[in-house]
Amino acid sequence: MSTTLSESIRRFRRERALTQEQLAEALGVTVGAVYKWEAGLSAPSINMLMELADLFDTSVDVLLGYDVKSGRQADTVGRLKDCLHARDRSGLAEAEKALLRYPNCFDVVYQSAMLYYLFGLADGVQARIRRSVELMERAIVLLGQNTDPNVSELSITYDMAGAYFELGENEKALELLKSNNPRGINNDVIGQSLASFCERPEEAVEYLSTALVSASAVLIRIFNGMVNVYFKRGDFSAVAAAMELVLGYLAGLRNEGKSNLFDKPCTAFYVCLAHARLKLGEPEAARAALRAARELAERFDRDPDYTADGLRFFSAAKQQTAFDSLGDTAMQVAEKAVLSLDDGQLTGLWEEVTHEG
Repeated sequence: MSTTLSESIRRFRRERALTQEQLAEALGVTVGAVYKWEAGLSAPSINMLMELADLFDTSVDVLLGYDVKSGRQADTVGRLKDCLHARDRSGLAEAEKALLRYPNCFDVVYQSAMLYYLFGLADGVQARIRRSVELMERAIVLLGQNTDPNVSELSITYDMAGAYFELGENEKALELLKSNNPRGINNDVIGQSLASFCERPEEAVEYLSTALVSASAVLIRIFNGMVNVYFKRGDFSAVAAAMELVLGYLAGLRNEGKSNLFDKPCTAFYVCLAHARLKLGEPEAARAALRAARELAERFDRDPDYTADGLRFFSAAKQQTAFDSLGDTAMQVAEKAVLSLDDGQLTGLWEEVTHEG
């Protein structure tokens, strides 16, 4: 028995979280037989190999490692990918031939699904979209073979939902999105669909409000990272432009006179803007940015609110609350930001601004 076969049996068994006892029971053999297969001491019969392949949702060739050795399967997958990227419709025929040859290969099934989805959408052919759904469902069963970190059950079900929307099966699409929605990752699509296709605006607003908060938090993290990159490059014009962009967006979300969960990071962003303005030789613009940081911090600390209730466009029964390690108060956040930038001119200007009026 080849080492490849013994390793394949062991790998597929573990991928399905089966013990040797459970595999033996499923196949109607002894535990000792399974042990010998995995140890390379004996080999399953041809009939048993077919049962193993069926149980593991793979082919006998894959189980034996034949395709790994020959490279034919990899070449086939490569051609399917090329057709997808080149938007080559001959890839549909290529996909059907590949599916006949490798019906239980994840990469073949998944790439074929994407080809049918792409050309179903592009040409408005519903039969192709339905075929893509069938193949996506099959790909989920074969996910244990997947090695692409960009592909997961979540990404496949997302595409399946998109296919169902195209087919006019909106409720089925929504059910799929809702049942595969960790940390609200699909809230924006669910909300948009409820409002646009399903005429359920009141239900939509819950999802859209939550999505707005999540998207804004993501935006803050993105710009925080970008600003650090620009600081390290010494590109202070880019720092200033980035800070003004994100601060303008967050200001547009603010209900005047109300604190909200984004006020504390905003104080730090104003400090970063002031530092950039000083480096660009614009001391008055820097002073104005520090005043904005101080005023925002003082207002927040007078009436701290770590919820989204102070945001415009937010209207959800489910509360959105922020937790952070920035500091106990917004003023502490601003002061820490000043100290972290280690700029004597900035520190001196901050002292002046905090003692004004």
